[in-house]
Amino acid sequence: MNLVLDAGNTSVKAAVYQNDTLQEKLVFPKENFLQELEKIFKHYPQITHSILSEVIKIDAKVIFQLEKATNFLRLSMDTHMPFENEYHTPHTLGLDRVTLVAAAVDQFPKKNVLIIDAGTCITYDLKTAKEKYLGGAISPGLQMRFKSLHKFTANLPLVSAKPDVDLIGKTTESSIQSGIINGLKMELKGVVETYASEFEDLTVIFTGGDSQLLSIPTKNSIFANSNFLLEGLNFILEFNKTQ
Repeated sequence: MNLVLDAGNTSVKAAVYQNDTLQEKLVFPKENFLQELEKIFKHYPQITHSILSEVIKIDAKVIFQLEKATNFLRLSMDTHMPFENEYHTPHTLGLDRVTLVAAAVDQFPKKNVLIIDAGTCITYDLKTAKEKYLGGAISPGLQMRFKSLHKFTANLPLVSAKPDVDLIGKTTESSIQSGIINGLKMELKGVVETYASEFEDLTVIFTGGDSQLLSIPTKNSIFANSNFLLEGLNFILEFNKTQ
């Protein structure tokens, strides 16, 4: 069994896999990391391997526990990946982007895939049918755009997103919503169309917290399930067992 861990700024996502089958998924505060680990190992004594992706500093006791109880892989840009990385500055590349590419390799092998992750930032990542990661783009995310417009102007209010907005805003609030939401949808549509013109039979994967809100219908668009990143981590772990 595998234990997959994704440690974010405030919480940790944990998943237990038997090969590629999800057994259980947990989310808990980062402060409870060690206690939750003990519970997981007690409930699943069959766990033999683990992988950790982190954006925060992890308590040394957590690392010690993982190393003691499992064959432990701490994800980094030095980790063997199931694709050829052509990014020119690989050690500046976010581990979340790398993991999503790995998930695309696993679930869409030998296909050109554009992964769009609509979170704090909008990231675009392209892997080819030859399993090469070419790179992509980073753009401000939806909430970042609302907050920036409010912060860097004197009189514009902080506005929240909503699913459907008119093209023509009739108030300041609806004008901001139209500018940001419709503008971002048009950005997404333009990026997808440009990639599709250059890469044959392109599959487009939407993931991230704002992916449904910013949905745009495209020929081969797919909404990734909420475990897409965890599945990528599990695939990287399985891949490294054979290295």
